[in-house]
Amino acid sequence: VSEIFPKIGESIDDIAVIRSMYTDIPAHEFATVMMNTGSGRLVKPSMGSWVTYGLGTQNQNLPGFIALAPGGGALGGAANWRSAFLPGAYQGTSINTSNTTVEKLIENLKNYHESTAEQRKQLDLLRRLNEMHSEKLKREAALEARIQSFELAYQMQTEAVDAFDISKEPEHIRAMYGEGAQGRQMLIARRLVERGVRFVQVWHGGWDHHTSVEKNLRTRAGECDQPIGALIKDLKQRGLLDQTLIVWNGEFGRTPRHDRGQRGEPGRDHHNKSFVSWLAGGGVKGGTVYGASDEFGYNAVENKVHIHDLHATILYLLGFDHEKLTYRYNGRDFRLTDVYGSVIKGIVA
Repeated sequence: VSEIFPKIGESIDDIAVIRSMYTDIPAHEFATVMMNTGSGRLVKPSMGSWVTYGLGTQNQNLPGFIALAPGGGALGGAANWRSAFLPGAYQGTSINTSNTTVEKLIENLKNYHESTAEQRKQLDLLRRLNEMHSEKLKREAALEARIQSFELAYQMQTEAVDAFDISKEPEHIRAMYGEGAQGRQMLIARRLVERGVRFVQVWHGGWDHHTSVEKNLRTRAGECDQPIGALIKDLKQRGLLDQTLIVWNGEFGRTPRHDRGQRGEPGRDHHNKSFVSWLAGGGVKGGTVYGASDEFGYNAVENKVHIHDLHATILYLLGFDHEKLTYRYNGRDFRLTDVYGSVIKGIVA
């Protein structure tokens, strides 16, 4: 493990490293959406939506799928957490973790004009009206999703305030995760997992190091190394790591050659032919290295792993046969892995 990831390195015996990843096209938006949906072109459901569709949620007062992103966005935008043709209830909820207070993290969470009882009456009336309308439309999916979203928003007024308030954590736990957006994100992620949120996606941008890679890479690693290392240890000490699957990756890798690009100090260009992902937690064989690139790190050559293979493996570790988790839409059965994908048995415990 590189010296710029010392905290993650402390938990390497719980991690399976895949050194032979590859993807289709080295363009940020395409590859990011590909990593999250299995498709760079078609409008497809995200992995989080597929998982929530398959497993449901264990907490009816919080969304089943939450995306935590500083600034509230990511390359490709909502395409990375959309439900597409799956019912809207499985859409991811994006939270802007640049904000530090619960009220700003989730805007309009509380109604300061009506009591909880009055809101309940309004929602009950709205539900009855929507159900009358729905009967005439023969249970239109979009309307069903809207009814559910209203109800979830009401339930979140109490549950979300608690889940996102990291000030309720002991000081030594907050210190373990560290300060900054990534520390807050990882600690919130653990609190959401504890409360039965099925799929939590954490974003960390700024890795496009075309220049000054030696300095910039250390800066970015320094932002996330402590929080990620803390998450693994924290889940383990709470007995949750064997029930939680952690997946860490970017959308592609970087070239092994210098890329000056008339931008100053040497950096690295986009590279889709060889990169690294790692997994830890539920069902993963820790302390494992799978696959390899050539001697220059340019091409994956041993046990090559495509995005579809990674998705098939993630679903397998969560209890699914990726060929059977399907949804009929527009006359055919769709799945996360399209018509591809093989489970990476070498990293399965």
